[in-house]
Amino acid sequence: MSAAAQGTSKAAHGDVAPKKKKGPGALATAYLVIYNVVMTAGWLVIAVGLVRAYLARGSYHGLYYSIEKPLKFFQTGALLEILHCAVGIVPSSVVLTGFQVMSRVFLTWAVTHSVREVQSEDSVLLFVTAWTVTEIIRYSFYTFSLLNHLPYLIKWARYTFFIVLYPMGVSGELLTIYAALPYVQKTGLYSVTLPNKYNFSFDYYSFLILVMISYIPLFPQLYFHMMRQRKKVLGHTDDYSKVE
Repeated sequence: MSAAAQGTSKAAHGDVAPKKKKGPGALATAYLVIYNVVMTAGWLVIAVGLVRAYLARGSYHGLYYSIEKPLKFFQTGALLEILHCAVGIVPSSVVLTGFQVMSRVFLTWAVTHSVREVQSEDSVLLFVTAWTVTEIIRYSFYTFSLLNHLPYLIKWARYTFFIVLYPMGVSGELLTIYAALPYVQKTGLYSVTLPNKYNFSFDYYSFLILVMISYIPLFPQLYFHMMRQRKKVLGHTDDYSKVE
């Protein structure tokens, strides 16, 4: 799903939890700090790449090509988050984390990489920008949380920026998948037709349509979940500010 969907709904790497649990050991904490610092730096590289390419070209069209390699590398690197949950060093659901990570890896490789015709679409820049801002904030949040020194500005950004970034990312993802449909239908990409020795068929075109439809029930649930989380985490501070 979207950048904000993954970046704001996941309670991983030191996120707020209703019950205080024992954190990871010293070695695991050190590893997670290094991992999150590297991922923060990686997404900063992507952000700088986007800005430099825009300044050099004077246009936002086709900026994807300037950050294609680091985007694929660092987005694929998020697969380690599933492993973190599976081995227990991060107290998050393996299923939820897996779904959120895989949805973005799927869009990166099975849609944008595989259907080269969509790479120049403005919708790609839309979700890439949303992902980039979200991930810089998210991994910074995890890093400082693990170090027990979380600046309020980063906490506020994590529970506020998603209000815009989530719809922005979802819009970009859906528009990109939609743009890929004609090419997938024309080429039969990843589809399996009968007859074959396995007596199995798969229509990738129909699968992508189902993926788009799945956003309808998932988007509101994750979005309003984060609205509730925002009120829970920032509510007291916001109320205090109003009194002041």
